[in-house]
Amino acid sequence: MTSKTNQNPQATSDAAPEEKAVAADETDPGSREAEPDPLAQLKADLEAAKAELEQWRDRCLRKAAEFENFRKRSERERKETANLTQGSVLIEFLLVMDAFERALGSFKEGEDQAGRFQSYREGVELLYKQLSDTLSRLGVVPLAAKGQTFDPHLHEALVRLETAEHEDNTVIEELRRGYLLKDRLLRPAQVVVASSPKPKQENPS
Repeated sequence: MTSKTNQNPQATSDAAPEEKAVAADETDPGSREAEPDPLAQLKADLEAAKAELEQWRDRCLRKAAEFENFRKRSERERKETANLTQGSVLIEFLLVMDAFERALGSFKEGEDQAGRFQSYREGVELLYKQLSDTLSRLGVVPLAAKGQTFDPHLHEALVRLETAEHEDNTVIEELRRGYLLKDRLLRPAQVVVASSPKPKQENPS
């Protein structure tokens, strides 16, 4: 008696394509996703870092150039301001020079001695007033010292004189006038300051 093996032709035909597909996946390298290359990624990161570094370098160079231009411009403006200020001051003193010239021109050849002295005095008074007005316009004012209480911030004591005629620490004489420049000390006044007499020591008998 001969046995026969029953085979399902449909199952055989269905399984064949799946096996072929699996075999194709195992043998076809293009069917898999390509793994990233670490070396290529590092090179790309390095190039990006170099590009960013170059951008920052360019920015730093531009800022340095801008700062240098600003410094030069500020220095130029400072010098121009100083020249303008100096010029305005010198213009004021040119008026004093004009007054000197007028005073020198006021002397006459045939004038007597008394007349010469009077002309000289009037010329000096005119110059003094002219210079005082010029300083006042520039903000310079004389500092009151005589009769005031000695202030080391405003006065420079050259002499301390013992006297009973004035209160202690009082300015009794002004040797050189001090000046203020817009409420700021420009030059201290050199003064003589009163000091109370020291008590006399009695000689022992």
